[in-house]
Amino acid sequence: QVQLAESGGGLVQAGGSLRLSCAASGRTFSSRAMGWFRQASGKEREFVATISWSGDSTYYADSVKGRFAISRDNAKNTVDLQMNSLEPEDTAVYYCALGRSKISVFSMRNADSWGQGTQVTVSS
Repeated sequence: QVQLAESGGGLVQAGGSLRLSCAASGRTFSSRAMGWFRQASGKEREFVATISWSGDSTYYADSVKGRFAISRDNAKNTVDLQMNSLEPEDTAVYYCALGRSKISVFSMRNADSWGQGTQVTVSS
């Protein structure tokens, strides 16, 4: 079973940037899609971004399109989320997820494994 561990969260001012990283253990990482989700206090977990097993295809939630970028390095078993032009509305715990398919993971039911999450707080 793949174990996932996020890092890189923190406190940043609005307009700033953060880069989240997710390290995976296990051999199935390179053959699966990966995704980032987030959960704000009192809200449901929501999709942020996903990347195919090869890195050729990426998809984003409308709320982050043009500001966030997902990437992966299969040699290092990592998937990153570069977050620019951060807004207070981006404040949440961010989770990486291992997809069940090669192409994408858009919803929680399509995820096999989750990390423990990393807190991102954007101050206004």
